[in-house]
Amino acid sequence: MSDFIISMHIFYFIIMITGSIYFYVLSRKPKQVPLYEYAIAMVIPAWSGAAYLSIALGQGLVSNPDKTIYFARYIDWVVTTPLLLVALALTAMLQEKNKNKTLLFALIISDVFMILTGLIADFSNDSIKYIWYILGMIALVIILVIIWYPLRKIADAASPELSRHYKRIALYLSCFWILYPTAWLAGSSGIDITHQSIEIAAFIILPIFSKIGFSILDLHGLRNMHLPT
Repeated sequence: MSDFIISMHIFYFIIMITGSIYFYVLSRKPKQVPLYEYAIAMVIPAWSGAAYLSIALGQGLVSNPDKTIYFARYIDWVVTTPLLLVALALTAMLQEKNKNKTLLFALIISDVFMILTGLIADFSNDSIKYIWYILGMIALVIILVIIWYPLRKIADAASPELSRHYKRIALYLSCFWILYPTAWLAGSSGIDITHQSIEIAAFIILPIFSKIGFSILDLHGLRNMHLPT
């Protein structure tokens, strides 16, 4: 494993742990934002950073003559991406006393299915990996439908302020949910048209913005809102 890969993943670990500490500091003065929002924001980068540290230590990957499979990415994603969707959904349901558990369950199951089909695809040969990729994309469509139809309607019904905030962070997260499988498809796991360094950089930059970036936008947006006491 090259020094570039090791240094990039160590850099990522430092950024993620710093982000987790930052969200803890914010939680000391929650400003009427529920503490569970801060807890989710703290867990996401902490887990992600730990998963990527395993790659830097040479443990979170499997190398073979054809390609290297970074299975620690999936260990990261199978936990953090459902949590990001839960954070988004809980923001939409912020003013609901009874959270819609059916929507939360549907988001989590669809996302876990999407991640695990990606993992299976990564370990599959060229003749069948796209079957798993397509199944994952079907799950992605389900996720996007939930985000932009029932959850958006819940946020719209709450208040114009919450509706604007939800649409902003939903659009932000949706863009990354599309960029991830695009980067996967272009990289060594898919059709392999990008250089290894570009693929590594993509899977460092994307999660920094989709995890820490999303939580910063969400928490600061909520902190600046006029929430009911």
